[in-house]
Amino acid sequence: QVQLIESGGGLVQPGGSLRLSCAASGRTFSSSSMGWFRQAPGTEREFVAAISRSGFSIGYADFVKGRFTISRDNAKNTVYLQMNSLKPEDTAVYYCAASSDYGSSAIGDMKKYNYWGQGTQVTVSS
Repeated sequence: QVQLIESGGGLVQPGGSLRLSCAASGRTFSSSSMGWFRQAPGTEREFVAAISRSGFSIGYADFVKGRFTISRDNAKNTVYLQMNSLKPEDTAVYYCAASSDYGSSAIGDMKKYNYWGQGTQVTVSS
């Protein structure tokens, strides 16, 4: 079992930055691939970024490449999403997820994630 708690969301002006954190409990974090997804009102949840259990494999959605950075600290059971140059269209609830069955890859398919956090709201507005 893995429990995930996101933090770090909030209100930021366009062009600003936020760092999201996802703290995991349970013994499978270090063997799990981790991902960030987001969902804006009236839209489907979409992939943002993912990182393999070792951190060597990383993947991003095209719309965040060059702006967002995913990282993890297995000693702290935490995964991060550094978000820079934020745009109003980045406004969404951001979810952290763990995939305990596909730890060796950065997974973009949300169906392969078996644990989810409750989400943290990110609002980009002036």
